[in-house]
Amino acid sequence: MTDPPLVVARGLTKRFGDFVAVDGIDFEVERGEAFGLLGPNGAGKSSTMRMIATVSPPSAGTLQVLGHDPATDGPTIRAQLGVVPQQDNLDLELTVRDNLWVYGRYFDMPRATLRGRIDELLEFAQLGERANHMVEPLSGGMKRRLTIARALINEPVLLLLDEPTTGLDPQARHVLWDRLYRLRRAGTTLVITTHYMEEAEQLCDRLVVMDKGRVVAMGTPQALITEHSTREVLELRFGDDAEQAVAVGKIVDLADRLEELPDRVLLYTDDADRALGTVHDRGVRPDSALSRRSSLEDVFLRLTGRTLVDE
Repeated sequence: MTDPPLVVARGLTKRFGDFVAVDGIDFEVERGEAFGLLGPNGAGKSSTMRMIATVSPPSAGTLQVLGHDPATDGPTIRAQLGVVPQQDNLDLELTVRDNLWVYGRYFDMPRATLRGRIDELLEFAQLGERANHMVEPLSGGMKRRLTIARALINEPVLLLLDEPTTGLDPQARHVLWDRLYRLRRAGTTLVITTHYMEEAEQLCDRLVVMDKGRVVAMGTPQALITEHSTREVLELRFGDDAEQAVAVGKIVDLADRLEELPDRVLLYTDDADRALGTVHDRGVRPDSALSRRSSLEDVFLRLTGRTLVDE
């Protein structure tokens, strides 16, 4: 028998007055997977996460978390959750170790058990050398790793991460991805909200794409790319708008879909190099050309109706 899903949402809705933040969404989170909520700012990701965390009641629909109803079993659920909020809320006037100690005591962990757990988490978060340092002067990446370590103090069944790498530089982001990848390999179930396409593609086994409070697609990253994009994309840049307009008229039939942006033309095709050869055969000479594989970003932009210049 397969394990039941850890989270089951049916028609899940969240309203704030007349504003509908989450509009009747359905999804399930399976045990042991990394599940992503991907979408632009304002898509409803954080509101969904707060309902799963049992700190914001649904306005309509049904929600089960760890087999319980958040409306009646909130404390039971929260005892088995780890939560990494969008903004770090560490105690800056305590040391790294004391932040973990104080949080662990909230769970009534025996002192000896807690000491051992803190040592494990300091090693996991690569903060052992900073254990007795104050939190305030730490880098953003270190603070984020400490926030994740704190969320793991009670060995949660389900770890919720709300935009875990927002504001971090690329190096810190990749270090954090490595820590989360290790958690996933160890069997921890992750629910991650993000608006970074690369992050969703790197970390998530399965995800939903949200826009304006609704789920517009669901599946594995590769399945979404296969369903909503082509195998490859050819990007062409031209010297000016007039040159681009003439070129588009000559090549519009070369792709399954052509998208004209202010700074480039995108041809969605199964063979970008062959398409580029035909572009040249028709006398079109772009200033630059790039052949690449389709990505989750292409899916995101198509499903949400946005363009790269909106970002």
